[in-house]
Amino acid sequence: MSKNPLSANFRLGFLGGGQLARMSALQAFRYGIQVGVFSDRPENEPVQFMTPHSQTGSFESADDLSAFARSCDVLTLENEFIDSDVLSRAQEASGTPIYPSPQTFALIENKLIEKMTFEQAGIAVTPYALVEDEEDLKSFGTDHGWPCLLKSSKGGYDGFGNETVRDLEEARAAFDRLGGNEGRDIIAEAFVPFTHELAVQVARNETGHVVYPCCETVQENHICVALKTPAPVDPSIQKEARRIAAQAAEAIDGKGLFAFEFFLTREGNLLLNESAPRPHNSGHYTIEGCITSQFENHVRAVLGLPLGSAKLRRPAVAMINLLGDSKRDAQVDQALDALRVSDGHLHIYGKLDSRPGRKMAHYTLLGEKLESTYEKARKVTQEISI
Repeated sequence: MSKNPLSANFRLGFLGGGQLARMSALQAFRYGIQVGVFSDRPENEPVQFMTPHSQTGSFESADDLSAFARSCDVLTLENEFIDSDVLSRAQEASGTPIYPSPQTFALIENKLIEKMTFEQAGIAVTPYALVEDEEDLKSFGTDHGWPCLLKSSKGGYDGFGNETVRDLEEARAAFDRLGGNEGRDIIAEAFVPFTHELAVQVARNETGHVVYPCCETVQENHICVALKTPAPVDPSIQKEARRIAAQAAEAIDGKGLFAFEFFLTREGNLLLNESAPRPHNSGHYTIEGCITSQFENHVRAVLGLPLGSAKLRRPAVAMINLLGDSKRDAQVDQALDALRVSDGHLHIYGKLDSRPGRKMAHYTLLGEKLESTYEKARKVTQEISI
């Protein structure tokens, strides 16, 4: 990187224009640099309201990405809805570096490759298999038992692209709905009896790495609805999750901000479930909860700057995801109680349209004791409607 990243003429480009890019862009603006955004959607996205440097195109077109890349000094990812070979061609054609690199992204770009990568690095993952037909579904169910999970290898999020199936008949139907009969790679995952779902973020670049606290994610219908930090598990479990997360980031030679999600089994073992080569919903609590947020360290990491501390500012942090409850123009109602709370923080993402289950905002509350902080956060947000 020849140009000083702390320059008013330096431009950081985001591939994807949603709330994750928006929150990282806010940190980029703190450093006085410009922000560009590439979107593949016809409607305006949250980052596009913040910058004049916006381009719309196809994530499948290396030419579109190359044209955008030439207008930026560094590109980074906001989502995984892209192929590593397209990233490689765009980087080669434009000369603009992309972080995480296409080589790193190629190791985790879909759920099948991701599990193979971490398995080869000696990291325990949930039992899985590529399923290509009914015989594969039947064999997996026989070997691992029902229920199990079927997942689209690419593109799933927030409950989309994932289905729990309880027998072969349900598996056949889900396989078809997920695109298995149209050539899409579908993986089956064993249902793992677990006590907690945990997550850890890691920031990493040539200056070193920073590992965030281990948090618990509260899930409903495959969607994270809340977070508790630090996770209410034994400190030895927290320490091990943080160690594995650092190992996983090193295994892919990652430069950027990465998130890792784990199952804690009833036997006390940790299984790496999924990863993300970008900031993650499980790290939103870090904005107020940590000395340096995941979004600031995302920007620092991809620009090659020294990384900031990930220590908690208070002993307990709770975060509540605020989901859309109906299909309508986006607006937040009944939020005054939450705004009145000391050290409570409301973040609204700037999406124009609400729909049931869509992540529209989040609320973070800092306190001294985890359970009381979490219960208070739940109580003051329960009437909020978006």
